[in-house]
Amino acid sequence: MSIWEQLTGYLSFSFVRYALIAGVLIALCSSLLGVTLVLKRFSVIGDGLSHVAFGALAIATVLRLSNNMLLVMPVTVVCAVILLCANQNAKIKGDAAIAMLSVSALAIGYLIQNLFSSSANISGDVCSTLFGSTLILTLSKSDVWLCVGMSVVVMAIFLLFYHKIFAVTFDETFAAATGIRAGMYNLLIAVVTAVIIVLAMNLVGSLLTSALIVFPALSAMRLFRSFRGVIFCAAVISVVCAVVGLLISILASTPVGATIVIADLVAFLGCCGTGAVLRRK
Repeated sequence: MSIWEQLTGYLSFSFVRYALIAGVLIALCSSLLGVTLVLKRFSVIGDGLSHVAFGALAIATVLRLSNNMLLVMPVTVVCAVILLCANQNAKIKGDAAIAMLSVSALAIGYLIQNLFSSSANISGDVCSTLFGSTLILTLSKSDVWLCVGMSVVVMAIFLLFYHKIFAVTFDETFAAATGIRAGMYNLLIAVVTAVIIVLAMNLVGSLLTSALIVFPALSAMRLFRSFRGVIFCAAVISVVCAVVGLLISILASTPVGATIVIADLVAFLGCCGTGAVLRRK
């Protein structure tokens, strides 16, 4: 049986189609905001919020909520706001605040799962949540519709406030001087980041979500210099890597999250090489 026939056979299953739809949307949203986060040196916030989301997910699992998002999404959004406020006002700022919150949330989540989980396979459950080995392939129709709805909101916010986000990204002080409410848009960026992190957990797991934000943006920056060019290129790279990683993981039975991140890494190395060649000409 050829690879094409295998892919056609797999695509006949609804869970594979759901995974591809969710994967493309999550990758697209991550790349759009990733450029802004990388340029503002906020990329580490993605890693911190992913640990927070893991802790919230562990609590939601123990409470046996019918929909984990009812707890995970609000908790992650609140922590994003707390991190933003801490970065601006508190004595513990920046990477130190993120490190403290992320490590604490990760430890609390793991402890809770060990103490209260009803599953006999604790290690398997934790590994699946952290690295996204099977989550994306177990999405229900309601999960996909939630992903579609949240992705549409994220993309609409980005397109609607594109110029304001552009101004705040490159020169926050100048943007504030021109009348743009920089604090409000920073808060908006933090909240949208939290939403994307929660959605991305289903694709690559909580520990690998920052890769979806960082790699496409850095890859695109090796090829383009304009903000619009970088965003468009990052979106294309992110979507292609997500689809390729998903298909390879299905055909080769490899972990979904790790495979997608490796695809992003290969794309980054390819862009580095291509950018070096183009600069020499």
